[in-house]
Amino acid sequence: MRYRNPAIKQLRDQQIKYAPRDVQLTQISRAERLLDELNPVGMYRYPELCEKITTYRGEMYPDLVVSGAEAVHDLRCFVEDLSDSADIPVENAGEEVWTVEDVSKRFNVSSKTVSRWRDRGLVSRRFRFGGRKRVGFLRSSVERFVTKHADDVDRGTQFSQLTVEEREQLIQRARRLAKAGGCPTEISHRLARKFHRSPETVRYTLKNYDRDHPELAVFPDALVTITDEHKREIHRSFLKGITADELSEKYGRTRTSIYRLVAEVRAELLVEKPIDYMYSSQFDEDGAAKTILQPAPEVDRKSGVVKTPPGLPPYLNSLYSVPLLTKEEEVYYFRKMNFLLHQAAQLQKQIDVSQPKNKDMDRLESLIEQANEVKNFLIRSNLRLVVSIAKKHMKPNANFFEMVSDGNISLIRAIEKFDFTRGFKFSTYASWAIMKNYARSIPAEYTQLDRFRTGNEEVFDQASDPRSERLNEEFINKRQHEALMELLSQLDPRERDIIVSRYGLKDGNPPLTLEQVGHKMGVTKERIRQLESRALQKLRKIAEEEHLDVPGI
Repeated sequence: MRYRNPAIKQLRDQQIKYAPRDVQLTQISRAERLLDELNPVGMYRYPELCEKITTYRGEMYPDLVVSGAEAVHDLRCFVEDLSDSADIPVENAGEEVWTVEDVSKRFNVSSKTVSRWRDRGLVSRRFRFGGRKRVGFLRSSVERFVTKHADDVDRGTQFSQLTVEEREQLIQRARRLAKAGGCPTEISHRLARKFHRSPETVRYTLKNYDRDHPELAVFPDALVTITDEHKREIHRSFLKGITADELSEKYGRTRTSIYRLVAEVRAELLVEKPIDYMYSSQFDEDGAAKTILQPAPEVDRKSGVVKTPPGLPPYLNSLYSVPLLTKEEEVYYFRKMNFLLHQAAQLQKQIDVSQPKNKDMDRLESLIEQANEVKNFLIRSNLRLVVSIAKKHMKPNANFFEMVSDGNISLIRAIEKFDFTRGFKFSTYASWAIMKNYARSIPAEYTQLDRFRTGNEEVFDQASDPRSERLNEEFINKRQHEALMELLSQLDPRERDIIVSRYGLKDGNPPLTLEQVGHKMGVTKERIRQLESRALQKLRKIAEEEHLDVPGI
């Protein structure tokens, strides 16, 4: 299992490397007891978790906060890895140890159900059974899990697996319904009612059968693998308003599968999106949300009203409709914006791309949107500052509104990088940022302009007609392509198709990735890589024998 938090993984590495075997056994027991205390929806400080396991508070990551779900997952990995390192013979475990098969038989469930129980919190260790290591469960660990998750265990024990006869009848009926035009979802529900099973059980039974017997598949269209590009295309189509029913028919998937794919792509995009902000220790204090997200401080603006100068262009005139912010308001809005981004970053870490929750994704998007609203307000409130600085840096023949636009970009960067905790006024920080940008951009612009005032020769060089050169390049490219295609004709058909597809050598076809070529030819991308490497070696050998110089080979 992969760790979700690198700090806990680092703790695992330290204990495996430096802790004696007896200490490791003690830490395993402490970590397992700690797992029973954790709430998956809570938040925990890493130093406190470390202290409960090792009895000492580490100096590393003093401000790190770990989500409950992240801690539960990684501590299960910690227990299993440390027990593996301790190399415990099963007869020295101190109590009865059950294997996965033992748990499956005792509770009349499948091994897959036991795996799901492990994901829900059933702690496993690794023991040495004779000459080999296997996963095992202490009897006390199983009993604690059964007590804590009685409902899940009851549902699992009430399930009985399909007999061979029931399975064959189910597949035969599904085949008849599929030939009659039924969709996978409708067939699964009808057969579930017929055989008194859950639709999910029927769906998995048919899916496993189709996977094991592709030549006799009940739903052959469902065997086509959905690539990452297909997933992104499904997500884009769904956002454009195409219904799940239309997409399920197009891609040969159930409506539930379409919704799941859309959610997975949405989660991937949200997780990949970087969230940068200025951190403050205030964000982790108790009641921080209530204090920071309260209404903005009230300010008496009657004494500070500025009249709009007459004769201004519409853009400049609109800037005076937004009042300037006081120092207290600046601190409030910058703290609010960064706190919202902090909450979004913490929530982003909790999203599981393989099983995303719409509630978490909606919340994450809402936090980012709220932070952007505050950011846009800060931008509008400081646009007059950009105009003021741009007027002072005007040069002859310069375009004033281009300078304002350039200054606005610097203002946005300044808002993103301003550290409100230092107590400085934002206008001071932003003024330096904007003036520094003008100090770089304005001389560079005039240097570029001066290059064309030195004489006529440079102007003529810049104005030369490149069409003759392009014609010559096209002729050379055509000759090289002909030579390359002649070489390719000496390869096997499959090797030739791989090279043509990988490098887009056929007119109108773009180059394809290893995965795309593998999907096209029905093999893995690793196999395509091997065949491509072999084909390129053949081409090099042929080119050397015929004394050819073909680029890229």
